[in-house]
This record gives sequence, structure tokens and C-alpha cells, in this order.
Amino acid sequence: MGRRRDADRVVADVDTGRAELVPDRDRPGSWTLLLDGAPQSHVDLTDPAHLEFEYVRRLAAALDLVAPAGAPLRVLHLGGGALTLPRYVQATRPGSTQRVSEVDGALVELVRRELPWPADPRLRVRVADARATLTSSRDGAYDVIVADVFAGARTPAHLTSVEYAAEVARVLAPGGSYLANVADGPPLRHAKAQVATVRTVLPRACLVGDAAVLRGRRYGNLVLVASRVEPPVPELARRAAGDWFPGRVLAGAELDRFTGGAAVVHDAGAVDSTPPPPGTFSVKR
Repeated sequence: MGRRRDADRVVADVDTGRAELVPDRDRPGSWTLLLDGAPQSHVDLTDPAHLEFEYVRRLAAALDLVAPAGAPLRVLHLGGGALTLPRYVQATRPGSTQRVSEVDGALVELVRRELPWPADPRLRVRVADARATLTSSRDGAYDVIVADVFAGARTPAHLTSVEYAAEVARVLAPGGSYLANVADGPPLRHAKAQVATVRTVLPRACLVGDAAVLRGRRYGNLVLVASRVEPPVPELARRAAGDWFPGRVLAGAELDRFTGGAAVVHDAGAVDSTPPPPGTFSVKR
């Protein structure tokens, strides 16, 4: 694996591209992971509860609210990056059992070496494809499944279909929650199709995001929360409204209108998610 250090910035070739670990000059002990120039993770090694990316704070808010505060959870993370959310769960829900599925083995080793996470026998990181991990998991094995999988800044097609969503539903406990990072831009065809697809198997859902993204005015990240039981919409709405970058929540009739009759995605017709516009990403260096 090609690797170099430049004023504490680490650059390495990994299985899925060129990885960079960039120190955050505003927060000592914090780093941003980029893959081929696209920010993937931000971690604060001294304070794992600090979450820099707004969509990660929205995922964390859902993790906070789907069960009583501090109660251990069984969590499956599809996509690892620099393990921002697994570290957060370690800190906020001690005793949780977590499995991380990351397809890029060289990236896992880079993060393990440069940004090591606290040793914990309940946190297992495995090099595997996300869908293969689901297929090999038993029914009802997890309370929460978090999907944050990108290849070249796009979600792979095989993680967008109803067949994939059915595996998610099978592996979730009856009252479990699926949390997904959905990146899209105008006219939001991918996001609308993902909501329609996931709701076929996990019908109780809401979507959290920046108002401009939800209205199809710019590219950005939306967080889909889906379950067989009602998600904590009022609490999520309060958390989103009080964020550094306020967001809003679509649920019920508003979510129906957002979806607007979008077609359900099947394996046979699945495609990778919408690519970000050129120049979308920037990071402090």
C-alpha cells in the first residue's frame, strides 16, 4: 500500500481509491478521512461524542432516540469509514454489541493504525460487502442497522433495491430501526425511490434533512429512519431544528407527497445513486 506523511497528513492507496487523513486545525486530536477527495468521516479521538458532519449528527440523534438513553443496543454498521458512529455508540451506550462491515480491508488497517478505536470485544470490524453481511446474518439479530456505504461518492446499486431492503427488514428485530444516509440532488429521483423502496418492507418512516435539500434545491445528505413501529418524529424534529445547521423532518402525509408515486427499485433495474456535482466537496486542510 503506497503511503506518505506530509505535515501530519497521511495519504495512502487503499482498495477503493486514494485515502487521506487530514488533521482538523480547529480541533486538536480530530481528523477527516477523504476517499478520492470526498469527505467520508470526521473523528475526534479525544471526544467521540463530537460529530462534525451534520448528517452524522442526524444519524446519531436517531440512535439516541430509538431506545432509552444509555441502554445497550445491538447495532450493525454497513460501511465503516473511520468508525465515527461506532465510537459514538461506545461512548453513549456502553455495553452495546456492534458489528462493522467495511468492504475496504486496506482502509480498515489504515484507520486501525492511524486512528485506533478503543479496544472493546463487543465491537467487531469485519472486511465484507454490506449485502453479503446481511445475507449471512440471522433473523432479528440487530436493534439498529446503519447504512452509510459509498463507492466513489455513490451508493452501490445492489444496496438500493427492495431485495436488499427485505434483507435489512429480516435481520432487524421486530421493533428495530433502519437508519440510512441517502445522498442526492435535484430532482431527488434517487431519494424518492429509496423512500418508496424501503417503505415496502419497513412502512413507518421519516426523512431528516436540510430544507433546501428536501425541496430539491441543492445536493446533500438526507437521513432515512424506517421501522415497523413509528419513529420518534417529534423528538427528531426538535433535534433537527436545534442543530448548528437546522433541518426538518418529513413524515406521514408530507413524506407521501415527497415520494410522489416513485417506483420501487428492484435488483434487475438498480443503479448507483446520483453522483455529486463537480466541486461539491471541500475540507479544511
